[in-house]
Amino acid sequence: FAEVIPKKRANSRIGQSLCFENPPQHVEVKVGQTARLTCSFTGSPPVASCWIRNKEQIVDGLELRTENTNRSSTLVIEEAKPQDTGRYTIVVKDRKSSAEHTITLSVIDRPQPPASSPVISLVSPSSLVLSWSGPCYDGGSAILGYVVEVNNQGSAEPEVWKELTSECKSTSYKVSSGLQPQQEYCFRVKAYNAVGLSEPGPVSPVVRMEKRDKIKEEAAPQMYTTVSIDSSHKVTEHYDMQEKLGMGKFGMVYKLIHKETGRVCAGKFYKGRRAKEREAARNEIELMNYLHHPKLVQCLAAYDHKSEIVMVMEFIAGGELFERIVDDNFEHTEPSSMHYMQQILEGIAYMHQQNIVHLDLKPENIVCVDTTGTSIKIIDFGLASRVDQNTPLKVMHGTPEFVAPEVINYEPVGLETDMWSIGVICYILLSGESPFQGNSDAETLALVTAAQWEFDEESFDEITEEAKNFISSLLNKDPRRRMTCEQALAHPWMAAFKSKELTLTKSLSKEKMKRFLARQKWKKAGKAMLALKRMALLSKAEGSASPTTPGGEAEEALTSLELKLQEPPVFTKRLKDRTVTQGSSARLSCHLTGYPDPEVLWLCGDEPIEESPTVQIEYEEDGQCTLVLAKVGPEDGNVYTCRATNDHGEAFCSAKLTVQK
Repeated sequence: FAEVIPKKRANSRIGQSLCFENPPQHVEVKVGQTARLTCSFTGSPPVASCWIRNKEQIVDGLELRTENTNRSSTLVIEEAKPQDTGRYTIVVKDRKSSAEHTITLSVIDRPQPPASSPVISLVSPSSLVLSWSGPCYDGGSAILGYVVEVNNQGSAEPEVWKELTSECKSTSYKVSSGLQPQQEYCFRVKAYNAVGLSEPGPVSPVVRMEKRDKIKEEAAPQMYTTVSIDSSHKVTEHYDMQEKLGMGKFGMVYKLIHKETGRVCAGKFYKGRRAKEREAARNEIELMNYLHHPKLVQCLAAYDHKSEIVMVMEFIAGGELFERIVDDNFEHTEPSSMHYMQQILEGIAYMHQQNIVHLDLKPENIVCVDTTGTSIKIIDFGLASRVDQNTPLKVMHGTPEFVAPEVINYEPVGLETDMWSIGVICYILLSGESPFQGNSDAETLALVTAAQWEFDEESFDEITEEAKNFISSLLNKDPRRRMTCEQALAHPWMAAFKSKELTLTKSLSKEKMKRFLARQKWKKAGKAMLALKRMALLSKAEGSASPTTPGGEAEEALTSLELKLQEPPVFTKRLKDRTVTQGSSARLSCHLTGYPDPEVLWLCGDEPIEESPTVQIEYEEDGQCTLVLAKVGPEDGNVYTCRATNDHGEAFCSAKLTVQK
C-alpha cells in the first residue's frame, strides 16, 4: 500500500484546548461527612486525569477514590478527617493539551477546648475576672465565642455546673453577679464555632470570695524592687506553682502565688543549660532593674537553679491590647488609640532615657493591666539592649512586619529603631491593616527595606491628617529623621488629645483588626499546625489557576497520564451495510478512538482507496471517519473496510455497499 498515504485526523493539533468549567476553589465539609471534589472539563476524548496531594498522586483505596469520565473527575473522601484538610490538585490531559486546578478542602469540626484553665484575678467580695487562652486549633472554622460555667463548691450539688454566659466573645470575662462573699467557686470554659461546642477546658483552681476588697489593695502605689538573682533557693520554696500560662522562645510561663503574701505573679522559666541562654536571661534581669516605670512590666524576683533561671514578673490579667480592642463591648476610636500610643511612648521614653532599646515592639508585647480599664504595660525585654555611642550595636532579630530597615540591612541600630516599630503599631491600631505585610516573610522584609508603604484610602478615610502625619514622621527610612519619644509626645496629634480638642467619637472598624489578629495567631509557631495550614490555604497568595502547562509535581503526573491515555484503536461506531441508487452519492461512516491518534486506510475489497475528485475521505477531530463516493455506478458495489492503526495495534470494520439501478 506504499502509494496510498494513510489519512490523519483533520486539525489534530489545533482547536479548543482542554479547559475546566467553573471549577470550585474551596470545599468545606464537617468531620465524618463524605467530601466530593468535582471538576468538569471540556477536551478531546480520550481524557485522563489524576489527583495530587502533598506532591504525590492519590491512589484509590478504602478511604479515597476517584470517579472519572471524559467530562469530569471527582475525588471522593468517604469519612473526612481534620488531617484531610489541604490542597488537592487535579491534573487533566487529553490528546492535545493539559491543565491543572487546585481545590482547597477544609474539614471543619468542633473546636478543641480552651488551652488553659481560667486565670482568676481582681477578686472582690462578689466579683472577679477570668482570663484564659483560646483553643490551640479552632476546628477549621473561626471561634464565634465562649461559654463560661461556674461550680459552687459549697452547694448541695457540687457536681453541677451552671452557665454564666454563652455570649462571651473574647478570652476574658468579668463575673459580676451570682457570687457570694466567702463562698468557694471554680470555673471552666467551652469554645464554639459554626459546627458546635467544644469539650470544657481545664477547670480553674478553687477561689474563695473575700470579705476585704483586693482591688483596692492592688491599686495601691507601686513599690519597685531591685532584683538580685537568688542562687541559694528554689522558686518553689517561696512560691506555689499553678497552671501554665503560655510558652515563648525562651521557655515556659507559669502562674505563681507567693506563699506569704498570696500575691499572684507570673514566672518565666528559662531553659538555662547553655551558657549563652543563661547570659541572655541574666542580661534581661539586669536591664529590668533600670526599667522601674508604671508602663513597663516589673521583675519582682529571680532564681538561678542549675538547669534553669526563673524570672518572677508582675501578673498582668488583661491580655493583649489588640485582643481587647476587637472585643464587642470595647470602644475603639481615634482618641482611644491615641491614649494607648501615649502610654506606649511614655514607657519607651523612660527606657530610652536609660539608653535601653526594646528591639521587639509588636502588638503582643503590649498588654492591658486589667480586663476593664484602658491602662497598658509593655512586656518582654528579652531582646532589649543598652546602646553605647562608642560601640555600634548590630542585631539580626525581630519580627519581620515590625522590624526597622536598619535591622534587615544589618546596619547599626539605636533608639530610633524602636520608633519605627511604634509607627507600625500606630498604623495597625488605626486601620487594622499592616503596612508592610507581604505574602511571605521575604516579601515583607523587601517592602520594609524599600520603606514602601502608603495610607490605604478606605482604611484611613476617617482618620485625621494629624494622625497620618504622626505615622509618617515615624515610618521614615532614615533613622535620623524619625521622631524621638519626646517629639512624638509633643506632636500636634498628641497635643490635641491632651487638650481634649479631639472630640471624634466615631467607632473605627474592628473587622480588619480581627483579620490581622487571626493572621498573627496562625503565624505563631508550634501548636496550631492545622490552623497554620488552613491560613496558608486560604491566603490570596496561594490563589489557584488553571495553566495549560502545569509545572512542578504535575510533570510526573503528566508522564503517567500520557501512559494512561495510550490505547489501541477501537471502533465505537461501526460501519453499516448501505443500499444506494445508481448515480447518487454514498456515505459510509464510523467512529474510532485510540491514542496516539490512529491513522486510517480505506479498502474497496482488498484494494486501498485513494482520494480523487469523486472519492473523499473525511476524518474529523472528534474521531468521526467517513468515506464519500460521488455518483456511484454498478462497479462501486463491494465490501468496504476501514482499517485504523497506531503504535498499539490495529482495528478493522467493514460494510457492504449495494448499488441499485
